[in-house]
Amino acid sequence: MVTKTIQCPKCNAHFEINGNPGETKIITCINCKIKGKFSFPQKQNKIESSKSSYSIEIENLTKKFKKLTAVDDISFKVKKGEIYGLLGPNGAGKTTSIKAILGLIIKNSGSIKINGHDITKNPIKSRKNIGYLPEQFTFYDNLTPLQTLNFFSELMGYDKFKNESLLKEVGLDDVIKKKVGTFSKEMVQLLGIAQVMIGDPSIYILDEPMAGLDARWVKIISDKIKMLNKRGATILFSSHILSEVENICDKVAIINQGKLIVEDTVSNLSIYLKLKPQLKITIENLNGKVPEIIKNIEGIESIESKENTLFITCEPYVKSKVITTLDGAGFKIIDLITIQPSLEEAFIKMISRDEGDTEQ
Repeated sequence: MVTKTIQCPKCNAHFEINGNPGETKIITCINCKIKGKFSFPQKQNKIESSKSSYSIEIENLTKKFKKLTAVDDISFKVKKGEIYGLLGPNGAGKTTSIKAILGLIIKNSGSIKINGHDITKNPIKSRKNIGYLPEQFTFYDNLTPLQTLNFFSELMGYDKFKNESLLKEVGLDDVIKKKVGTFSKEMVQLLGIAQVMIGDPSIYILDEPMAGLDARWVKIISDKIKMLNKRGATILFSSHILSEVENICDKVAIINQGKLIVEDTVSNLSIYLKLKPQLKITIENLNGKVPEIIKNIEGIESIESKENTLFITCEPYVKSKVITTLDGAGFKIIDLITIQPSLEEAFIKMISRDEGDTEQ
């Protein structure tokens, strides 16, 4: 016998029910009396669940389209419960990699495992617990959001009683009776998030979920991704804008021209990219000149002068030496701030450098 705490999709009341693994029960909310079904999950095979601590395992994946190698021998692993960012410029191979992971296109070589299942040998098992949001998708304009979710629930064989709750979770409960054809792009994106939540999958694969959205909506979508992750879901999503994932990813893989350039945590990427802070020093009567006294200080990478302001890119330990040298030489410092390097800028530089190396 198993005891589960469930939440009513209508009034959000919590109560406990008892049942056996695999059993489906008709339940009535103790508060609002709404009726619905609840299916107890099958008892998990302990041997199978212990096979891997990874939700997604990619080894030497290669995909070619005639003479074009879209994905070139890439390997990476996504841990269970991890938010993993697949980053790269448009055309880098992100979407091709995702479609290969989902079995939507046939790879040329390499292996792909989802929850320990090889997608070639066990295509149904491997894709059973995945929620997929493609980069471009549409819904029927003449349906309401609730009708849309009900349609997909029927198509996938899931109960519909949770769909109103899903719309509330993504913030669409106030437009539940409006036609999807009247929705903005941002609202359609939220409906897409709700749609992939049907069936409560353990893995979410989202292809450019924040593309084309303004900063406010990017934060809303980011918050939804965090929400899914807090529930225990593994998230793999792609983006061509590093700042979109800087604050939510546990790990990042950067792809360019089909090749994996680097894979690491966001914080470690700063170390890998050798990012240096920039000193912005405003000096009285500088008039666009660079003081000779600081030009040869070891650890300075570059110096730029604009009117009365110096922009000095240097190693962190050099900052104090620059300041004391200028002060000791009689320069009157009016203002001083440190500008921390942007991963976004470093990402662009790294991609440009990699493309340059390829052309040589």
